[in-house]
Amino acid sequence: MTDVADLDSLSSRELHDLAVHRARHHLDVAFLWELLRSLPAAEVVAGHPEHAEADALKLSAYIGDAIDANDSDIVHALRPMYLDYLNKHKADLPDLPSRDSSDSAPR
Repeated sequence: MTDVADLDSLSSRELHDLAVHRARHHLDVAFLWELLRSLPAAEVVAGHPEHAEADALKLSAYIGDAIDANDSDIVHALRPMYLDYLNKHKADLPDLPSRDSSDSAPR
């Protein structure tokens, strides 16, 4: 990866995809487990407390939310976790395209 500072310029969706891809590729079960543990709090932060309860009761929904993360509010709530993980594993990441502030996707 050419510049770790570029991570913060990525959208929350891009960070999610990059972090989950890296974790799956490296069989990083610890990160995936931490992501699963963080989902109920992210659901509440995103304004979906009813989803947090349902996810906690059904592991398959929980895993689907962690890997696919279809709700952009949840992805954004988990943004700090993705940034921390990707910064710790910057050597394993591909080069990021350069982006200027006017070209940046919404977070």
